[in-house]
Amino acid sequence: MTTDDSTSNGKPDTLSTPAEPSATLGVEAANPWTRLASKLIYENPWIRIREDKVLTPSGNEGIYGLVKFRNRAVAIIPIDEQGYTWLVGQYRYALGDYSWEVPMGGHPVELDSLDGAHKELREETGLRAQQMTEFLRVQISNSVTDELGVAYLAQQLTPGETDFDDTEQLQIRRLPFDDAIAMCLDGRIQDLFSIAALQQLALRRHEFGI
Repeated sequence: MTTDDSTSNGKPDTLSTPAEPSATLGVEAANPWTRLASKLIYENPWIRIREDKVLTPSGNEGIYGLVKFRNRAVAIIPIDEQGYTWLVGQYRYALGDYSWEVPMGGHPVELDSLDGAHKELREETGLRAQQMTEFLRVQISNSVTDELGVAYLAQQLTPGETDFDDTEQLQIRRLPFDDAIAMCLDGRIQDLFSIAALQQLALRRHEFGI
């Protein structure tokens, strides 16, 4: 994904696209969109909102609004020797609703996701993981944002003290991994990243000895 917020020379340029998933089904992956101009609408320490003037794949002019994230999302599923995992409950301001999720957070995109995963796990659950394995990458709401997420399985755990952010009021629950999967299936977990990570891990549990 492109990361600049304006064209440098006023000439049209072609928006870049992620390369990794492109040709997995043998489809044409060339980008059919052309950016003609770009302007920054709003920014804060976490996001930038940009509006582009574009040529659509049909050749018509239009506009496209994008939310550019300064952080990359990381989700962590800790599994202990008894096959238990941890969920984090918190009130989500944007939705105006309470949400049960796997431990997760964000880290600056220029930093290593593995370091971010260790940090978020420690802060939200107090757990330290001797083994951390990446098992999933996701594009989050990719019609309007460039936010990417990386999920990790955390094993060989050591308990410790939590260190919540001053904006967080969290509840922590330890429960059997299969109970967390059941919460995905019956709707008690509705966070997309949590559902994707938990169900991906459930499908691959024998690969990881869970």
